[in-house]
Amino acid sequence: MFKTLNIDPEKEERIINAATQVFAKNGYQNASTNAIVKEAKISKGILFHYFKSKKDLYVSLYVHLTDLFTEKIYERMDWNERDLFILIRAVTMIKFDLFSVYPHLIHFLSSASLEEAPEVKDDIEKVKSKIVDDSFAKLFSNVDTTKFKDGIDVKRAIQVIYWTFEGIANQQQQKVKTISVEEIDQEEVIAEIDSYIELLKAAFYK
Repeated sequence: MFKTLNIDPEKEERIINAATQVFAKNGYQNASTNAIVKEAKISKGILFHYFKSKKDLYVSLYVHLTDLFTEKIYERMDWNERDLFILIRAVTMIKFDLFSVYPHLIHFLSSASLEEAPEVKDDIEKVKSKIVDDSFAKLFSNVDTTKFKDGIDVKRAIQVIYWTFEGIANQQQQKVKTISVEEIDQEEVIAEIDSYIELLKAAFYK
């Protein structure tokens, strides 16, 4: 949505930053558009010139920031790497790096993924589902399948492995409800990921 609005870049940046911070801090239901326009230093009329409602702003922001986050991950990926577990670990490490660079973005995406407000929940789930499908296809389309044990359904094995690490990511998102991103013990999470990698390697690799 942001890409098609033809907003002045400097004004767009202020809207994105303000909305990201206010929604991340308060959640969808309790976020105030008054607080957003005050933080962005724009009038309410300008905000609603570009976005027809708070819901429109929220969903558009989620799409924009998930696209941005995904692009940042892809920029840092080694696309010549074909080992599934090295790819998964690399994505995890890149995400941790981005957490420190874009803390408000991470807070917003984490809170949006757990948002329960009926007005936006289904829209967020649809966007998230499409992003997961697209990322899965892009990241794992060139995996070296010769490393898997003979007789294993590789497609299903990759799906099981992916679900495992999605589950770990969801656990971390739940933690962000009670602590800040900065307080997450990265070494502990990486150690947990490595232990799952060893377990899954033993189960699926030759």
